[in-house]
Amino acid sequence: MTINTNSDKLYSLIDAVSLIDDGAKIVVGGVLTAREPSAIVREIIRAGKRGLHVIAGAHGYAIDLMCAGDVVGICENSFAGYEFDLGLALNYRRACEQGQVVIKETDCNILLQQFRATQFGVPFLPMPKLGGSDLLTLHPEFLASKCPYTGADLTLVPAIKPDVAIIHAHCADKRGNVKIFGPVFKDKLLAIIADKVIVSVEKVISEEEMRRLEPTIPYYHTSAIVPLPFGAHPTACYPDYAYDRKHLQEFVTFSQSAETVKQYLEKYIYQSMNNEQYLELIGGQEKISFLKSWNQDTSQWMEVFK
Repeated sequence: MTINTNSDKLYSLIDAVSLIDDGAKIVVGGVLTAREPSAIVREIIRAGKRGLHVIAGAHGYAIDLMCAGDVVGICENSFAGYEFDLGLALNYRRACEQGQVVIKETDCNILLQQFRATQFGVPFLPMPKLGGSDLLTLHPEFLASKCPYTGADLTLVPAIKPDVAIIHAHCADKRGNVKIFGPVFKDKLLAIIADKVIVSVEKVISEEEMRRLEPTIPYYHTSAIVPLPFGAHPTACYPDYAYDRKHLQEFVTFSQSAETVKQYLEKYIYQSMNNEQYLELIGGQEKISFLKSWNQDTSQWMEVFK
């Protein structure tokens, strides 16, 4: 954990991503189709970062896009895909099958234990014996042990210390206090353990308003706050907006081959030099208003998720 006491942490997206070094161990906030730091990921690709060790738990667009953008060297995650809706993450799968990415498949509970070990300041934590899969083969650093009190079989998992956490949240103040409404997932834990914490937010609010809301992540954990309205798109940022199923379907269609996904990268990343240009490309204010309307009534909810 690094203590950051700067009074003004507002960064541009380009400057925030410049804090990430090639080869950095980077953890990704959000989960699956909810509150992934998508705009930060697009800038990581645009900036040409290479060899990142990405740790992500269960994710979809963010991991799949980073694999398509050739920024990943090692990927440590439990699932890469789009839940029951759009199938597995094709770019991730292709990168793994072709040896472009080193696979360190794991599961969410193991990762949480490894993150907690860092939070607690210990080199490892025990958990119930792992079995029934090849996880122990994939992770020779996991060690078998016996509980000194009960004699039960245990598996010891080492602490993970990330260099950078990237998170998307609802709001922050310029000092770096962050508020997340709804499920926090593992994001608060990631902010505690990472050396650098980059948070994109829907909006910046006053410190007085933040005190009233009570921050989810206090200022001393964050390194950079980036104002990025709709910065989770095409994933959701509930209750503000739903995930963009049509755009995700477009991405999955482009992802059928290494050649066709380059067309997606060219259109939505390399031709859009900032978040504002990206939002215009995906449909502008009309699309934003449509995705924000998901909770007006049942018929509108059904329309958004067709």
